[in-house]
Amino acid sequence: MMRLKSLAQRLFMLIGIVVGVISIMFLLSRVLAVSPAELMLGGRPTPEMVAKVNAELGLDKPLVFQYVHFIGDILRADFGDSLLTRRPVLLEVRERFGATFELTTLATMLVMLIGIPIGVLSAVRQNSMIDNIVRTVSVAGVAMPSFILAMSLQLLFYGTLGWLPLQGRVDPLILLDDPIQPITGLYLVDSLITGNWAGFSSALRHIALPLLTLTILLLATVTRITRNMMVEVLKEEYIRTAFAYGLPNSVIYYRYALKATLIPILTVVGMTYGLLLGGAVVVESVFDWPGLGAFVVSSIVQNDYPASLGATLLLAGMYLLVNLIVDLLYAVVDPRLRTA
Repeated sequence: MMRLKSLAQRLFMLIGIVVGVISIMFLLSRVLAVSPAELMLGGRPTPEMVAKVNAELGLDKPLVFQYVHFIGDILRADFGDSLLTRRPVLLEVRERFGATFELTTLATMLVMLIGIPIGVLSAVRQNSMIDNIVRTVSVAGVAMPSFILAMSLQLLFYGTLGWLPLQGRVDPLILLDDPIQPITGLYLVDSLITGNWAGFSSALRHIALPLLTLTILLLATVTRITRNMMVEVLKEEYIRTAFAYGLPNSVIYYRYALKATLIPILTVVGMTYGLLLGGAVVVESVFDWPGLGAFVVSSIVQNDYPASLGATLLLAGMYLLVNLIVDLLYAVVDPRLRTA
């Protein structure tokens, strides 16, 4: 009962946050953006032409009426058409979301699979050569700008070795000869499902460098936090008692010590993943990755407010969903939190 009550409270809070985000985005779109009618018409439209388009868009109505109409459109998943491409915003966002989701999800999974064991190893070998190397590399990884790392990897693997492609999501020839049938929007998954091995190979080679860039950037943070948390936990009384009873080291490290560090690690990974879904702009731009981050920046710069609104609301919803999942995982890691 307490768990259901806690879940209901979190859902109610998330709904309130979503309504707040929608309200702020609506007000900003009406205060800061240039005239949508002029953007749609282009050139130098006459006042009569602008007034006609404003009437068609409902922008000549009172602000309260516009807000209610805006909320109704969102509830129907109608974000309007992009002012620049004249295509539905939902379609534009959906086409790009798969690329961003595939890249950031794989990067997050790799970071957890690699970063946590390295952090544990560094903590149990404290002040050894391995620990010093891990700490040095972690600090360098945190301090390195993402665009420098991305361009360095391009220079090495494309310019020098010639092993991997420079940019894009798939080879243009694949789109002509063996196009990947869209099912989930994730090229690796779709090509596997349909048995398109040429498409899978091309998608895998193209995602390698942006995936490696994001993984290295996130790996430094997760490894460092895991290492520092493990060092503190290994000093606890119950850990020393476990050693005194002669329990195997692997049991002490991974069943008892690591479990005590999972909540802060989950928090960092969850927040980072939520931010990456909309914030991997630099990496997407360097690798010409057709994701959502670059689309949001482009729509903001060009005052395409329906596109920026739709994409922002989707990203805000995804960020809140990720945080809700992290909250639920807290209770799995520590059953005492189920009644909190």
